[in-house]
Amino acid sequence: MRNVRWLLFLAVSICGFAALTQIHVGERTDFADGKVWGPAGAYERITAKANFAIDPKDPANRMITDLSLAPVNAQGLVEFSADIIVLKPRDSKLANGTILFEVPNRGGQGALSMFNRGAGSTGAGDGYLMEQGYTIIWCGWQPDIPRANTQGLRLYAPLAKGVTGLVRSEIVVDARVNKAPLGDRNHVPYPVLNPEDPKLELTVRDGALGKKTVVPRKSWRIAGDDVILDTGFEPGRVYELVYSSKDPWIIGLGPTAIRDLISFFKYGGPSMLFNDEHRYMKRAIGFGTSQSGRFLRAFLYWGFNADEKGKIVFDGVWPHVAGGGRGSFNNRFGQPSRDGHPLLNFFYPTDLYPYTDLPEPDGDGHNTGLLDRAIAAKVAPKMFTTNGSYEYWGRAASLIHTTPDAKKDAPLAPDSRVYFLAGTQHGPNAKPARNNTTNIANPMDYRWPMRGLLASMNEWITKGTEPPPSLYPRIDKDQLVAVSAMQFPKVPGVATPKVPHKAYRVDYGPEFESKGIVAYEPPKVGKEFPVLIPQVDRDGNETSGLRSAEQMVPLGSYTGWNLRDAKIGAPALLFNMVGSFIPFAKTKAEREKSGDPRLSIEERYPAKADYLSRVEAAARQLVAARLLLERDIDAVKQQASERWDWVMNQ
Repeated sequence: MRNVRWLLFLAVSICGFAALTQIHVGERTDFADGKVWGPAGAYERITAKANFAIDPKDPANRMITDLSLAPVNAQGLVEFSADIIVLKPRDSKLANGTILFEVPNRGGQGALSMFNRGAGSTGAGDGYLMEQGYTIIWCGWQPDIPRANTQGLRLYAPLAKGVTGLVRSEIVVDARVNKAPLGDRNHVPYPVLNPEDPKLELTVRDGALGKKTVVPRKSWRIAGDDVILDTGFEPGRVYELVYSSKDPWIIGLGPTAIRDLISFFKYGGPSMLFNDEHRYMKRAIGFGTSQSGRFLRAFLYWGFNADEKGKIVFDGVWPHVAGGGRGSFNNRFGQPSRDGHPLLNFFYPTDLYPYTDLPEPDGDGHNTGLLDRAIAAKVAPKMFTTNGSYEYWGRAASLIHTTPDAKKDAPLAPDSRVYFLAGTQHGPNAKPARNNTTNIANPMDYRWPMRGLLASMNEWITKGTEPPPSLYPRIDKDQLVAVSAMQFPKVPGVATPKVPHKAYRVDYGPEFESKGIVAYEPPKVGKEFPVLIPQVDRDGNETSGLRSAEQMVPLGSYTGWNLRDAKIGAPALLFNMVGSFIPFAKTKAEREKSGDPRLSIEERYPAKADYLSRVEAAARQLVAARLLLERDIDAVKQQASERWDWVMNQ
């Protein structure tokens, strides 16, 4: 096996400055022990650090918050760097010409798990991406990923020295503990300017809009990156601390790094490693899951899809399970890790208008769209947006395709497609078990249609082949409704949620939109944007969207919602990111005894062979619609077979 550690410093002689200036290679190895993947041949994996330098006076960089406050070198340029990984055919001529760039989620790499069904960030899985000849690239964009994540990809951003401002820390725990991190899920927090300040207030409340109670100052203290509460943090309650800090990272250099890295791969630049890749890398797809999908929505909103010369960066952009969100990816004292869920991270700059591709008036005098800057610069990409059922319940996904008042369907941009992955939770292929939830977690595996959609996206940007039409719940077809109108069957012992996660009009201060400066912390909260959810059938399964074979031939109800177990507090609220699997009764007698209104498995399918035959037929329908790869039919059947055995053995 070829495994070469390079301590090589690849310097660049800069003539006519370019944003990507240097590459330091750390390791270059054969991928999967040098296995040959069809026409693309063997792959190699390169880990490196990319150095950048940009002109803060360049109009292309004006949207980067606080860039004018960054230190500059002798040439007046702002320098920064980022970790990168490149997974490519050893012979670049054998690549298919498309970069699949995955925005790292909190420093991680999930593309091989998503599209190859591989294990972790390096598992080859079945090698689908390699067989197709993609070049897969990752680039760090977050400076605050947890210190313990030594394998994570990080952005090394300069600080805006001398700048002070407010930071809000929110703490929610599922078990009583005395210590909790200031940063979200152990991310690196901004330091507290004066930890001993007697005027600091820690408050506690129930839910997003609950009444705040001040926790006595003598009962808590700040110790490094943690808050210590002598009496212990109560499960399911919301603790909040607002404090002053200084010297924030220039967060907007994260999207800048990605912009300039992809531009270099597509269009070339100074002489260095990968300088010839632009001869083979003609197109780029930007893909991101969850936080990374929200990043891509923000990337487009701020105008980063045009490089410094005005050329298009990503030809295709694919935010996955991002809901209606963006995030703190280009604002002062931004915490990129903070998102927004039913009981996690309230009122951070995440669920922000505009939600739709094209302008829609919000009723408060604004009329803007997510793609306004990209359209104006003539760099609007072809877009796929995929969300599951959870995102409609827990991430306000309906707002991306309804008017802000939720009274009618909003038009999509001509080159946008929206696919609702019906009956799925936030992450795919969960174990069907209870983990602090009232119901079994939803095990639906949406990675099968994701592979089919990737093939369609690549054909679209490569050949101009139109992808499958959008599949999402619509108001005009009674598929998208208020929670009160959901017709979920009355299954004994199953409680349904009363409210979804809500999005609000939020005021962060007069300079937030123009300069990325948060003046009000916590922000001023106004009226909500109405959020709708997909309607269900008599089995409790959604009636619209991209329905998988396993959902079309169901063994139970697959939902995007689950409720919290009472032992972790707030039992009436949705459990963050987890759906439910509520199996049908096995026999008619069992159904009648329990009072379950849904037909039993026995009444639906004479035998397992009949069930699997129907699953295969449903899978072939998806293949015909270009929503599933034909090569995956047998694997879909095998997964359905295992699900049958699990249900029947319970």
